[in-house]
Amino acid sequence: MSSAPHPSPEHAYRWVIVVVSAIILALSMGLMVNGVSVFFIPLHDEFGWQRGSVALINFSGLMGLAIGGVVMGKVADQTSTRRVCLIGAVVLGLCVLAASMAHDLWQFYVIFFVAGVFGAGSLYTPLLANVGNWFVNNPGLALGIASAGQALGQGAVPFGVAVLIGMMGWRGALVTMAVIMLIVLLPLAMLIRQPPRNNAVAATGHDVSDDENPTVLPPKVAVRWLGIAVLFCCICMSVPLIHLVPLIQDRGFSLEDAGSVIFLMLIVAILGRIAFGKLADMIGAIRAYWIASCWQTLLVVGFLYIDTLDGFYLFAAIYGFGYAGVMTGLLVCVRVLTPLARRASALGIVSLFGFLGHGIGGYQGGFFFDMTGNYTLTYTNAALAGGINLVIVAALYFTYSRRRLALAMPN
Repeated sequence: MSSAPHPSPEHAYRWVIVVVSAIILALSMGLMVNGVSVFFIPLHDEFGWQRGSVALINFSGLMGLAIGGVVMGKVADQTSTRRVCLIGAVVLGLCVLAASMAHDLWQFYVIFFVAGVFGAGSLYTPLLANVGNWFVNNPGLALGIASAGQALGQGAVPFGVAVLIGMMGWRGALVTMAVIMLIVLLPLAMLIRQPPRNNAVAATGHDVSDDENPTVLPPKVAVRWLGIAVLFCCICMSVPLIHLVPLIQDRGFSLEDAGSVIFLMLIVAILGRIAFGKLADMIGAIRAYWIASCWQTLLVVGFLYIDTLDGFYLFAAIYGFGYAGVMTGLLVCVRVLTPLARRASALGIVSLFGFLGHGIGGYQGGFFFDMTGNYTLTYTNAALAGGINLVIVAALYFTYSRRRLALAMPN
């Protein structure tokens, strides 16, 4: 009588992968996702560019990131995550340096697009897919910690850049960021490895600990559902990330004060990402994603009704904890609904819709501000998009649950 083989214990190096990935995501995504927010007023003061035009810089970078996530995610599936990350680190650092020398809007658009495709696009999708592949148990917690690095960066990078702008101007701030990225990201990328061959995940080709089974929904169907949902989710999410700093400045507070509010929001988001990652392990990824989406949708318009700095600090902390769970929930959804061999590619496709939503949300914020002179319509549109996302995720959950119940029924 033969006994079934027992999976090998999980390798301790998986936690090195989590920490290194978190640091890389902090620097790269902190600049690419919402780092442009601190440049709105400095670029307006120097060039007279309106906020809609400056927001297109962010849109261009995110569109590059969306495309790059698909392309480089597929490359990572076929080659190695380390190789792709080294490319991303070099390209991102050089593009930030090039941006410090730009004088025309089209130059910013092109530079940030390239930085998105070959820089951040080589980091975000491959790193997060790799983290999920290292873990058999508690993948939600691991992805929550890794994505918490992104949350830290999305708060710390705008705040740090705001301080640098005050000290040396926006060009000097970009030069400093470029140097930091090259010095920090390249050595960290060298530490990235693929999961060992005897890892249970790699050996079986699927995730033995998942409650959700990829065969319940065909991977292509799951990716379509998640892609449409995250498009609207990220339209909602992007508005405070891109337009909270200028909104606070419009209330009469300094750039440094405004940057400190979003810094606090995203520091709290670190706890939110970890907490919702654990919640996904406990109640399921789709339900955790819906709860976090509901949190951000119900609260996003609240920023319009605050006019004190203390009020912004308090509300940003409350909002930040719940909104942060959205990305962790989404990452775990992709992991548990797609097979390992196609996971980076699937995450790249879903991320394409997410970053498209980020770009649309950020741009519509600047466009409607230029049209109306205030942010009322901008934040209202964000809540509307969030509501559409909630309907789609709920429909996905009920469809998934019915299919799973049908498969469990005896023939």
